[in-house]
Amino acid sequence: MQIALREVHDSDLPVFFRQMNDPEALHMAAFTPKDPGDRDSFDAHWKRIRASDAVHRTVLADGDVVGSAAVYGEPGEREVTYWIDRAYWGRGIATAALRELLVQVPERPLYARAAADNAGSLRVLHKCGFRVTAEASGYANARGAEIDELVLALEA
Repeated sequence: MQIALREVHDSDLPVFFRQMNDPEALHMAAFTPKDPGDRDSFDAHWKRIRASDAVHRTVLADGDVVGSAAVYGEPGEREVTYWIDRAYWGRGIATAALRELLVQVPERPLYARAAADNAGSLRVLHKCGFRVTAEASGYANARGAEIDELVLALEA
């Protein structure tokens, strides 16, 4: 399977919206918008994102839109994030996409956060060189509760 990243196109947004409304994926991601089904909020969020200096990419697998990956935040505190359609989990796509994103954004350190029980995402981050640096907790909208999360860093 050929994995590639490209700039986000307007036509990607309906795909992202659908992907971000999968109940199982929401539960696993945990830290999501309060109401992921609110299309107006989704559109406003993406308008802000696309106007920012963040690096946002569409993830393609054999030419199909399967998710997104990004680096955002202030220099020295920038974080990575990614979302892969659940139908494509377990195929190495998130790892390949994050590796490519890290080539496109060579600055370090970079950080990531994941729900402590999100074994798949933690595995992707570890494969890409991120290491746990802290434990925290936060309110997870998708779970309606305070949960444990891990903070990871990728150093030089």
